[in-house]
Amino acid sequence: MPTALHMAADDAALEAAVKRSRKLLNKRAMVAAVASAVPVPGLDWAVDAALLSKLIPEINKEFGLTPQQLDQLDPSKREQVQKAVTMVGSVLIGKLISRDLVLKAATKIGMRLTSKQLAKYVPFAGQIVAAAVGYAAIRYFGEEHMKDCIRVARQAQLELPLLGYTP
Repeated sequence: MPTALHMAADDAALEAAVKRSRKLLNKRAMVAAVASAVPVPGLDWAVDAALLSKLIPEINKEFGLTPQQLDQLDPSKREQVQKAVTMVGSVLIGKLISRDLVLKAATKIGMRLTSKQLAKYVPFAGQIVAAAVGYAAIRYFGEEHMKDCIRVARQAQLELPLLGYTP
């Protein structure tokens, strides 16, 4: 299964967006790992939801897929993007992101999160496992979202914003 970086390899703008998004993703995944290791019931779920509700819009922004960025497109291009979003099946592209929406979308990684909950109550080793699973779950979710953004950007032939671009 190709990574987001592999999917974007033939397009410099997409590749740059993936690299910027991965920096954001790595930082958030580390915070999730730390929260997962703390044996307080529900803390990791709350932290994961808060992290993802901030991370997803930041990734969308890197790919020019926030509601504000889409509103600035001409109507025909906006319609192309909406068709691409529908074809990809993402509920997190081009929408205002809420914790509830993130939790619904997180059902993709629900089993990982459930095992993380159970593992954290095993002294020391369980906390390490919970931290590793927490990190991996956020990374997986973010990577899959980046792939969806790449698919939408390609299908809609969207020109990406030049965020942080240096020639």
